[in-house]
Amino acid sequence: MAKTERYYGTGRRKKAIARVYLVPGKGNVTINKRDMDDYFGLETLKVIVRQPLVATETAEKFDVIVNVKGGGYTGQAGAVRHGIARALLQVDGEYRPVLKKSGFLTRDPRMKERKKYGLKAARRAPQFSKR
Repeated sequence: MAKTERYYGTGRRKKAIARVYLVPGKGNVTINKRDMDDYFGLETLKVIVRQPLVATETAEKFDVIVNVKGGGYTGQAGAVRHGIARALLQVDGEYRPVLKKSGFLTRDPRMKERKKYGLKAARRAPQFSKR
């Protein structure tokens, strides 16, 4: 019994975490058991998800199966892109220079700043009144 090859990559952005599997196929992208077109409404998010595949010219070689949770749609799209880029490295290490130059392998470190005591939000102070 031959096991089909699956390549795995974990992607993260803000609060979103994406578990990405690349399976040899025709280029279908499935996110949380839904088609990418159903899951992401905005065209820009769909472009973000496909960027690593387009950069490495592997868009029609692999089916992408994603399980993503946490964060909003933009953060999830960034996490999926990060996961796809990491999975592509497992496929072939030759893709590293292309992915690195485009910035797809770098984890975006920007996170929500915590709320501080004495303030209404992270930096928002209570309204000041002289009298």
